[in-house]
Amino acid sequence: MFMALRSALAALFVMLCGSAAAQTVARPVHPAPARPVQVQVQVHPVVFYVARGAPDSCGRGCDTWIAIEGQIDGAAAARFRKFLQPLRNRNLPIYVTSPGGNLEQALAMGTFLHEKPAVVRVARTVVRECGFEAQDRDVCLKLKRSGRELTGDLWTRNAICNSACPYFLLGATTREIAPDTSLGVHSAKVITQFLGVVPTPEMRAAATERGRARSDGLLASYFARMGGDTGLLKLVSTVKFEEVHVLTREEIIRFGLDRREQVETPWQFENGARSIAGKIATQKVEGDTAYRLLQWRLICLSTEQFELDVQRPIAKSAFPTVAIGSAAVTPLYFTPIPIKTPGSEFWGARITRAAVDKLAGQPQFEFIEASQTGDGRHAVNTVLSTEGLSRAVDTLLPTCPPPKTVSVGTRDTAEK
Repeated sequence: MFMALRSALAALFVMLCGSAAAQTVARPVHPAPARPVQVQVQVHPVVFYVARGAPDSCGRGCDTWIAIEGQIDGAAAARFRKFLQPLRNRNLPIYVTSPGGNLEQALAMGTFLHEKPAVVRVARTVVRECGFEAQDRDVCLKLKRSGRELTGDLWTRNAICNSACPYFLLGATTREIAPDTSLGVHSAKVITQFLGVVPTPEMRAAATERGRARSDGLLASYFARMGGDTGLLKLVSTVKFEEVHVLTREEIIRFGLDRREQVETPWQFENGARSIAGKIATQKVEGDTAYRLLQWRLICLSTEQFELDVQRPIAKSAFPTVAIGSAAVTPLYFTPIPIKTPGSEFWGARITRAAVDKLAGQPQFEFIEASQTGDGRHAVNTVLSTEGLSRAVDTLLPTCPPPKTVSVGTRDTAEK
C-alpha cells in the first residue's frame, strides 16, 4: 500500500508513497462512465503466477498470461526474477494490479522486465480454483504461490496500478492501459528512524532531505534508462502524500505510458443487478482536445430479443444520428433514451438474436454519428472491435428469460 525506500546512512530512511485514497478507491479514467465502485485492494505481498483462460481471453490467439498482484514488498524483485527466468521464452503478456509498495524493488523489477521485450497490461485475475473464497484469502494465496498453472478470468474494470506500480510498468516495452483501469500517483513521504540517539529538529530535517534526494536520484536515473518522460515526475511532486492523482487518458498518452489514442476493452459478460455484455472505449475525436468515453451494454429482453445501448458524452452538434453497421450487417439506428446523467446521453436500439450473432461473427463494426451543422452534414465513423462478443453472449444467454409465447385461437376453442 506504500512505496518504501531504505538508506543506511546515519539513520534509517523509509520513503513511503501511499495514501488512504490509494488504499480504498479505484477511480476510473475521467470522465467516469458509471458510478465509482469501492473495491477491496489486495495488501498481501505481491504474488506471481501463470494463468490460463478461455480462447482469446488475453487477446486474439492468446489464452495464457502472467499475473502479478499485491503489494510490492521488500523481497519482491528477487522472487520476480526467479519466477520469470524459466518463462522468458514463452513471451506471455503480463497483467498487473497493485496498490504500490517498495520503491527500490519496483525499480529493480522494472529494470529486469526491460531486459527483454514484454507486454504489460493492468487487470485483475480471478482464479477459478479459489471457488467462493476471496482472491486475497490465505487459501487462495497459497494456490497462487504453489507454482501451478491456474485457470482464471481477466477483469480490467476497477483494476489499479498505484504508487510504485506505474514505475514498474515503465519497464515494459509495450504498455496497454484499458479505459476502465486507473493509474494513481502521488509524492513520497520520508520517515526517519534514528538508532541510539534522540534527533534534534535540525538532524531530522537534514536526514529527511538526504532521503528525498536519494529517492529523486534513483527515479531520475531509472527514467533515463527506461526512456520515461520526466514530466510524470514533475506531476508526482505536486500531489500530496495523503492524496492520489488518477492519471487522465491525456496524461497517460502525454507521459508515454500508453500512446494509443483509441483504446477499448473486449466485450465481457458482467453479472450484476442485471446481467449484461459490456464494452468500454476511449478515443480522441477529431477537432477536440479531450478524450471521450463510450460505454456499451447488450441487455437481453429474452433469448431472442436484445437491447443494445451506448452511453457517450453529450454531443455538441444538433440533430444527431446514431447507428452501427459493418460490411455484412445492415445499419442499425438508435433512438435517445431519457436517462438523466450529467454530461452524458444514452442511445438504444432493439436487436434480434440473429442480428447479434451476425454482428459477433464480424471482426469489427462501425459506430456512425452524424449531425446537421451550419456548414452541412458532419459524420464521425469509429471502428470498434467485436472481440469477446460471441463468448460474452454465450455466457449471457442462460441468464435471459425465455421468449414470450402467444397462443392463437385459444379463446375461440374455449368458447366452442
